[in-house]
Amino acid sequence: MKAVSSKEFKNLVFLTQTDTTIGFVSQNSDRLTAIKQRPPHKHYIKALDSLQTLKTFTRVPSFHKNRVRRSAKTTFIMPNSYSYRVVKDKHHLLLLNRLKWAYTTSANLSNQPYNEHFAKEAADVIVTPLKQSNQASSIYKLGNYTIKRIR
Repeated sequence: MKAVSSKEFKNLVFLTQTDTTIGFVSQNSDRLTAIKQRPPHKHYIKALDSLQTLKTFTRVPSFHKNRVRRSAKTTFIMPNSYSYRVVKDKHHLLLLNRLKWAYTTSANLSNQPYNEHFAKEAADVIVTPLKQSNQASSIYKLGNYTIKRIR
């Protein structure tokens, strides 16, 4: 593979084993929207490499700081309506440590089951190994003092 500039690297779409499922990972949400044929107004989950990176995007309500710090494979929708997941999986962190953050989504067309051929054709870079798993992250919506389970 040829050397890639930092800007080009951030526009690539990676097919990788995330901490929950096989998914697309990229810092370019427009590319993900086009690949998945998804409505453009829907937000993506931001996968983050650390709590420090999370602090650059949003403020976690004080009431929920311990919950967010101790969680694994859990996505939180913050009061700003954006969703974040701090990744602790070592394999997934190999990529996220370079990017710091990335949009993440399942590797399939919107509302369709996983198709390995489609996923490999749509991605710019395939990070192996890929193991099929249907375990999606838990999702909680946080208010300043409330919590609601979404999934």
